[in-house]
Amino acid sequence: MSINGYNCARKQAPHSQKPCTMIRSHSQQQLTLAEFDEPFQTKMDENNRWVAMTRCIPWDQLADGYHQSLSANKGRPVKDARLVIGAVIIKHKRCLSDEETVAQIQENPYLQYFVGLAGYQTK
Repeated sequence: MSINGYNCARKQAPHSQKPCTMIRSHSQQQLTLAEFDEPFQTKMDENNRWVAMTRCIPWDQLADGYHQSLSANKGRPVKDARLVIGAVIIKHKRCLSDEETVAQIQENPYLQYFVGLAGYQTK
């Protein structure tokens, strides 16, 4: 299936046992909106711009590029690629500082969904 020129078919990488590394990778496959755990009584809008945009972004390909620039055995453990990439997209689309980007993500369930969180979180 193709959305806006992106092939949305997901390929699963083979699992293998590797020594403990500093890079932690999670599947970049998007939850459905119904699977997103939100504490509100209202249903989230499937047509929200952030929900629509998440379907068009090749998250796995971007995560692969992100991980290539990191050391597998040096430095601190990295944040999930989807969270980092999503936050950078939000920051630039809204022209925000780093601090304001974090605040906006903390306050907005659509942005939390966009960055790949499994449910609404206050922290």
